[in-house]
Amino acid sequence: MSTVLSPHADRLLPADPGVRDLARRLYEAVAHAPILSPHGHVEAALLADDTPFPDPATLLITPDHYVLRLLHAVGVPLDALGRGDAPADPQDVWRAFCTNWDAFLGTPVRYWFETSLSEIFGVTEQPSAANADELYAHIDALLATPALRPRALFDRFRIETLATTDDPVADLAAHARLREDPTFRGHVLPTFRADRYMDPSTPGWVVAVEELSDVSGIDAGRYSGLLDALRRRREAFRAAGGTATDTGVLDAGSWPLGSGEAERIHAAGLRGEATAEEAIAYRHNMLYRLAEMSSEDGLVMQLHPGVIRNHHRDTLARFGPDSGHDLPDVVAFTRPLTPILNDFGTNETFRLVLFTVDETSFSREIGPLAGFYPTVYAGAPWWFLDTPDAISRYRRAVTDSAGFAKTSGFVDDTRAFCSIPARHDMSRRLDAGYLAALVAEHRLTEDQAFDLTHRLVDDIPRTTFRLPGARS
Repeated sequence: MSTVLSPHADRLLPADPGVRDLARRLYEAVAHAPILSPHGHVEAALLADDTPFPDPATLLITPDHYVLRLLHAVGVPLDALGRGDAPADPQDVWRAFCTNWDAFLGTPVRYWFETSLSEIFGVTEQPSAANADELYAHIDALLATPALRPRALFDRFRIETLATTDDPVADLAAHARLREDPTFRGHVLPTFRADRYMDPSTPGWVVAVEELSDVSGIDAGRYSGLLDALRRRREAFRAAGGTATDTGVLDAGSWPLGSGEAERIHAAGLRGEATAEEAIAYRHNMLYRLAEMSSEDGLVMQLHPGVIRNHHRDTLARFGPDSGHDLPDVVAFTRPLTPILNDFGTNETFRLVLFTVDETSFSREIGPLAGFYPTVYAGAPWWFLDTPDAISRYRRAVTDSAGFAKTSGFVDDTRAFCSIPARHDMSRRLDAGYLAALVAEHRLTEDQAFDLTHRLVDDIPRTTFRLPGARS
């Protein structure tokens, strides 16, 4: 029998009644504040085209690797979830999700879905095998209505700023259409992600270099040309409203190479002859050069090392990347970033936001770095740490060393458009609880807690990422 789906009004707030009362008031003060989403993966074309979503599974299940990995973990094949070569029936995908609804118990995915299904789609029953078809028909019918089109939801979610993630060769045409459309209210900003150009041993690197040459109009066949081409594309991103870059690498090594050595490895990479050691040296050098560029043009540098991409070989071969088997690794920041921080750590133009999936690094490295370097900010918990308990641990781990002003504000890091408000709501509730506890311990006054509640959702992320409306 299906159970009622009715998220509790005090979910995630502290258990102690006195602290909960203050937390509730703190949360209510920002519950309906505009959403600033400075790090995410929703595509600008979704909003520029404003095409109705095709069906519940394609919207909510298939593109979301958080959902895919947990369903795969309990034995649901990825090809049954719409990720194989043969197309899957969206209704079958939805049935698999509903049948395995309890696989999400205790996870943030469950929290996001309960909030989204209830508040966006008016679902009143927990999904199950028994009601899967009924829920599918209900949501599918809503998706055909104007109120559930992407732009209508953008407004309904109170999103003010949404950052996308884009390859340097992206034409940014969808961003231009939104920027020039007087009927669209909001900011959709491109984020420059140059990961494909970092490592000459990566399959596809040569093709990426060729594409960059074509789009930039600069020959990237030489290392010096590659740097110039990236600079030109960064200018295009800035002109399109971009305020940040995003870089995901295996480690944070940033030792620069001399131009001659870098040119030699670049040429070897184009011939397919770069050794593993040379490729690592080149990647470390490229991370330094991207930081150098940010110190010149002011694009905020987001860095998230320590993810082992595509861990399962056969899954990668059959289903491609972003299919749920990227996994966390142990990561270091302080020693590997020494070259960057020695050269740019006090540069007023440079800004570096450090993210991690290794939460031991919050108190050991990220918090202390943000607590000294004016350029360094402690990025919010994301991906595997985007959970209620991990977010609470982050606050305790980082605040002692860096305070609140040197944190990034929440980032949702999602392709799942409909989960954006649920994710931000989760963060706001948890921060309200954390601040209320500090008041109860007489470490903050109520006035200070209310001020911080507003700053955490507005001027802190706005300033950190140099978003529209940020104070200079």
